[in-house]
Amino acid sequence: MQVQLDNEEAQVAFGEALGRALQGRGRIYLEGDLGAGKTTLTRGILRAYGHLGAVKSPTYTLVEPYELDAQRIYHLDLYRVADPEELEFIGGRDVLSDEAICIIEWPSRGEGWLPAPDIRLSLAVADLGRQVTLTPYNEHGERVLNRLQSTMLFKQSEDGTPSWS
Repeated sequence: MQVQLDNEEAQVAFGEALGRALQGRGRIYLEGDLGAGKTTLTRGILRAYGHLGAVKSPTYTLVEPYELDAQRIYHLDLYRVADPEELEFIGGRDVLSDEAICIIEWPSRGEGWLPAPDIRLSLAVADLGRQVTLTPYNEHGERVLNRLQSTMLFKQSEDGTPSWS
């Protein structure tokens, strides 16, 4: 599934729709260059569960936990991970086995240690917006994308790609 996001507001709104479609659980791998908007999209997912504050990338802390009512969300940023085994020392197994939402930026840094995602989401800068590619990896990921497609209001961009603005 590919979607064009026209601006930052659209990116946050798309993240919020994705957050609702997750229905409280799932592993999302976020890929994209520095500045592509991985943390902005995460802010939208957190808004779906009531978080209205700032969202910072956990580049230095590696994991930022959020307790939102009865919902647990873990935001991981593996950019600074030199060896995937480092994830063992921060309690990674507990975080990833939890019935929660786990959003993982730079998942390639945890390759060989991380379990498979439900959805891999790639962000690329496209003009003033972002091009988003979502790939499901299991049945839960497929259901999430089906819910997302059924609830979002898309318009067609010039090249036929669904667009959210």
